Amino acid sequence: MTITFDIPRDIERQFGRRLGELNAKAREALLVELFREREITHRQLGDALGLDRYETDGLLKRYGVGLDVSPEEIREECGLLGQARPS
Repeated sequence: MTITFDIPRDIERQFGRRLGELNAKAREALLVELFREREITHRQLGDALGLDRYETDGLLKRYGVGLDVSPEEIREECGLLGQARPS
């Protein structure tokens, strides 16, 4: 999905060649806000941004978002840990 919006010209000029960076920041901020509002899961956030669990936790920390994890996510993690455990 592509989302577009207008920004003031002075901000556009300020970022100049770094508009791709601004686009990435907007995308990241939107996805973090969706996580904060419990619209997407921790895993969906990480997948959407190409981050592993640890990197996703770091991103959320930078945004000041608590790591409230749903019971479903805890069960999923337990299942994954059980599969990764050496026999």
